[in-house]
Amino acid sequence: MLEQPLHTGVSLPIPVNQPLLDGNEKRYLNQCIETGWISSEGPFVRQFERALAKRTQRQQGIAVSNGSVALEVALAALGIGQGCEVLLPTFTIISCATAVIRAGAIPVVVDADPLTWNMDVTQVEAKITPQTKAIMVVHIYGLPVDLDPILALAQKYGLAVIEDAAEAHGQTYRGRPCGSFGDISTFSFYANKLITTGEGGMLMTDDPHLADRCRALRNLCFQPQQRFIHDDLGWNFRLTNLQAAVGVAQLERWDEFIQRKRRMGALYTELLTGLPGLQLPLAKTDYAENIYWVYGVVLEETVSLTAREVMARLGEAQIGTRPFFWGLHEQPILHDLGLLTEVACPVAEKLARRGFYLPSGLALTEAQIFTVAHTLQTILRQD
Repeated sequence: MLEQPLHTGVSLPIPVNQPLLDGNEKRYLNQCIETGWISSEGPFVRQFERALAKRTQRQQGIAVSNGSVALEVALAALGIGQGCEVLLPTFTIISCATAVIRAGAIPVVVDADPLTWNMDVTQVEAKITPQTKAIMVVHIYGLPVDLDPILALAQKYGLAVIEDAAEAHGQTYRGRPCGSFGDISTFSFYANKLITTGEGGMLMTDDPHLADRCRALRNLCFQPQQRFIHDDLGWNFRLTNLQAAVGVAQLERWDEFIQRKRRMGALYTELLTGLPGLQLPLAKTDYAENIYWVYGVVLEETVSLTAREVMARLGEAQIGTRPFFWGLHEQPILHDLGLLTEVACPVAEKLARRGFYLPSGLALTEAQIFTVAHTLQTILRQD
């Protein structure tokens, strides 16, 4: 393990995330204000959609107001509804289950892989039933799901695939961009994402009919020729021109941001390797190199401190952290709804209780990474 003294002159507190907004964001926002195009009708929206479609090798991009509603639109466009079952990881944000439930469908969860923290693809086939209509894959924290087995199962059983690439901007699976797989893929552009618009999301597909359906659903299902006559119910899930302007500026730095994230992850790993009782994220698998969307760590059972206690001590040092996801199968609200009440997912349960992530925003400096690593080393060595 590389030993480094605590850097002096480091600005505190160190936030868990801070985006980089020092490109063309102000310039493009000023264009929106100067032209008056601030709503979803502005030109930056289509520019943003086309640019991300090109980056992800998709034919169609449909911008929406956030990544959570992108999942709702995806399910509706695919016709996933009452009584359908959707397989998804338990170790993910509740938005994934919320979208399934609001569609009238039933979430069926799969435990996590202990090394990649993604859905354990070896457990998926056993959970497929005649009611299963879709698999929702969610790339977690920096490594993608092993997609080949999922795509093979989808073909074998005639299932739709929804790829949630909210955390996988710029990541690839066997050289192909995340966001390019399945019937529909989705992105989030929340402030902690590699590409941010503050809030925002996008659906990606190669199917023009699905794309048209998604566009209608995000925009109240207005008819092209009779705007205020509606044959179906949609939502107002539109993205504004202001948000898209920020997104366009962010996409201009896509490659730079990916390289920056990987340098940050490599430095954390160099500083923390060999620290007893700490599981670090995998640097790579046989199908992908970690992009380190966030730098997560898991405390081994040999560490007497809980993740909450370590996070509290880092907080006392003015270092921001976030806990790992709490499994869907342990969510009180889902139990109240009678869902996932007798499900055990031991890997996800360990990750939820022993895992957390360190400051990982693009604005993080090397000096701050040294400070975070040194502080964590001190805390764990005192255990």
